[in-house]
Order: sequence, then structure tokens, then C-alpha cells
Amino acid sequence: MKLDHILNKKDLSKEEIVYLLELSDFRNTRRLFDMADEVRKTYCGDEVHLRGIIEFSNYCEQDCLYCGLRRSNAKIERYRMSADEIIETAKLISNLGIRTIVLQSGEDNAFDVDKIAYIIYFIKQNCDIAITLSLGERNFEEYKTWRYAGADRYLLKHETANPRLYSLYHQKQKIQNRIEHLNFLKSIGYQIGSGNLIGLPGQRVEDIADDLLLCRELDVDMASFSPFVPAPNTPYRNKPVGSVELTLKTIAVSRILMKNTYIPATTAIATIDSLGREKALRVGANVIMPNFTPKPYRDKYCIYPNKQYIVDDPLNSASSILHVISSMGRKVSSSRGDSMKHAADLSKII
Repeated sequence: MKLDHILNKKDLSKEEIVYLLELSDFRNTRRLFDMADEVRKTYCGDEVHLRGIIEFSNYCEQDCLYCGLRRSNAKIERYRMSADEIIETAKLISNLGIRTIVLQSGEDNAFDVDKIAYIIYFIKQNCDIAITLSLGERNFEEYKTWRYAGADRYLLKHETANPRLYSLYHQKQKIQNRIEHLNFLKSIGYQIGSGNLIGLPGQRVEDIADDLLLCRELDVDMASFSPFVPAPNTPYRNKPVGSVELTLKTIAVSRILMKNTYIPATTAIATIDSLGREKALRVGANVIMPNFTPKPYRDKYCIYPNKQYIVDDPLNSASSILHVISSMGRKVSSSRGDSMKHAADLSKII
């Protein structure tokens, strides 16, 4: 199989994706990374989009084997931010010129449909900003209410497209349900995001290829690929950390495969590699998601331990990110960073 032939194809098969993910020699891997960076520049330009995260609750109804927020973890100190705290933090993010916020939590039903709608509405009334929700699987009527309240996007990572592994990690839940939720979210006007974890126990390279193909099939607006980082007090606490190299290759292949999808340089890759964000930005990524969760909450959202930048003041962290982006010859976008897949502004559908 010739690398040049694959890299210049308009589409990739599963076999070709596996071939790219399994590249081991430096020269060919470098060619893959360079091609991904070229595709990013051609289809997305040099702008890096900042999306400020507010992790407002670490309660979760689910018991996923890999996650530190899992219901069975009795050793984690739980918290919930108040609606006013969330709204004030959103104003801070907006005042810094960041045009997207991500409201993220575990699957916490104490934040019911009306409370989330109230938060969305008041943020929209006070800030010219896009709102991404990352709240796990909720019911379809909730999704509709939040869309009408003003939510723009929904991030719901599928983690693995392998049905057997999905049911194992998620306590017998089914991947098909997650896909149905993503399709429904898209059908009512949300810009959607999904993605996987690299290095989960039992995962094969073929599974990662299926994850990439699923993201393409769903026509996601954002695709997020993060290395697995084992968390204390979980069944996978002693499993090995996901590979930085394989994560970078997954990001690169996803850029070549999906062209104009937003792809973040995640906090997880920066946690296991101090230069992880910069490396991801050089192989196709074009989003960074700085954490603005206020103290005393920010160190309690323990999906995995030792999160990079978690002890930093959010303002100092944002300043450091700006310096990194500038030093790479890239620039921070001043736009909301809406979907590049559609000519129409999806924020005006409803």
C-alpha cells in the first residue's frame, strides 16, 4: 500500500485508515502529520478557536468503568455550582472575547430541564456567545427545550463504536442509543460533537478506525479524540495510559478524513505530554478549550487525575494559551466558530 496514494485520495476506507494509524517509521509518520496540517490550513485556515469550559457539577448517574465521576466513586468530593455562579462565569468568559462556552457536567438530574433552560436563557440575554452543552444523554424533550432556550451545540462523545466494548464500559448500555441521540440532536438544529478515547482497555486499532468512520457518518461538526488517562477509584485505575503518538495519528487521520470539522487539542493530551496541545495543533487540531471552572470547584472535576492547567488561574491559563498560539504563527479567532459544514448560520434556525 503506497502512502502517497492514500494521502492523496478523496476518501479513505477502513483498511486505509488502519494502515495510517499503524505507521511506525518517523519519515512516513511525519508525512502523515504534514498532510493533516496542510488540509487543516486549506479547509480551516490558521485560526484557533477558544471554547471556555465551565464544569458546573461532578455528580453523575452513570457508572462508566473509566470515569472518575462514576456513581460508585464514594471518595470524590461532590459539588454543584449555583445558577448565578454559572452565569457570572459565562460573563467572565465573554468579557475576555471568547465567543463559545461549554456547559459541562456529569449526568446530574438535579439540574433539571427548567434549571438548565434558565441558565441558557440568561447567558444568552447577557452575552453574545454560542453555548455548547455537554451533559450526557438526556431525554429528547429536554434537548428540544434547551434548543429553544438558545443552546447552539451539543457534545456527546461516543467513546467507542465497538458495541461489545461500549456495553462493557457503560454497564450494558448500547452504542445504538448514543447514535440515536446524536442523530436527533442534529435533526433539531444542534451542531453536534462526538469522538472517542484512545487506549481504553481492549481497544484495537480497528476500533479506532470505526470511531473515525462513525464520526464521518454522523457528519459531526466537532470531533474530539483524547488519550485514556486512568482514574483512581475506578475499575481501570491500574490500566496503562493511552498513547500520545496514536492520539496524534488519530487527530491527523480525522483531519484528512473530515476536512472541515473542528478538532480540539484536548486537556488530556496536555496532561500526559507537556507539549501535547502544541503537537495536536501541528497535526490538524484547531480548537483549544481552556477551563474556567472557578475555585474551589475546578480541582474536584476529577474525570482523571492531575489535569493539566487545573491549578492555574483561568486568566493566566488563557494568557499562556494565547502565547502558544501566537508563537506557532497562528491566531485566535474572534468568531463564534459555528459549523464550517453549512452556509447558513445554524444559530438562527430557531
